[in-house]
Amino acid sequence: MILSHFEAFEQFSRSALPRLDVAATGVFAISGALQAAKTRQNIVTFCFFAAVTGVGGGTVRDLLIGAPVFWMHATMPLAVCLVAALFVWFMPARSWPHHAIDWFDGMGLAAYSVYGAAKAQAYGIPLLPCAVMGVVTACMGGIFRDVLANVPSIVIRPELYVTPAALSAGSYVLFTACGMGLVPATTLSFAAGFMLRGAAIRHGLNLPSYRR
Repeated sequence: MILSHFEAFEQFSRSALPRLDVAATGVFAISGALQAAKTRQNIVTFCFFAAVTGVGGGTVRDLLIGAPVFWMHATMPLAVCLVAALFVWFMPARSWPHHAIDWFDGMGLAAYSVYGAAKAQAYGIPLLPCAVMGVVTACMGGIFRDVLANVPSIVIRPELYVTPAALSAGSYVLFTACGMGLVPATTLSFAAGFMLRGAAIRHGLNLPSYRR
């Protein structure tokens, strides 16, 4: 039986997926704050980078699917971003591992890919645009962060980035369309995207570039 828009949204709201949204916001915010730390910014810029990175992708997603912009109707998202910024500010720089920005960004990428696709589904968006919304949710925050930091955008670096997001979002849409439960679909889709992004970070995996 096909759920109505309202029933689908109610089921989505009661699931564990909104918790995934908070987690993804947090890890993306940390990656934004780490970028501010890398360029030795002040505390206000730390908070700004964390907030833009944490909620940027979700803002674009909500505007495109016609949903209320999530951080305008809840305190938690911005609070998580500010806490993440303060956490990075007070942590000694030597505490962060090499490529910390990339690893936190990778976790946020996989989580937000799944959550973005799931939220689009709940709003009655067709399957292929749902997967695209997962990619948009996952990638836009990192793009905004890199533009603000005046560094080459992460989506045009050689190693795989958009592809892991597409894998997570596409897998979730496919699994749920085939009747898989939300928990296994979410777990498997997140794991697939994060593992691929992790392999790209560690081994420099990339797709073939255009050759004339």
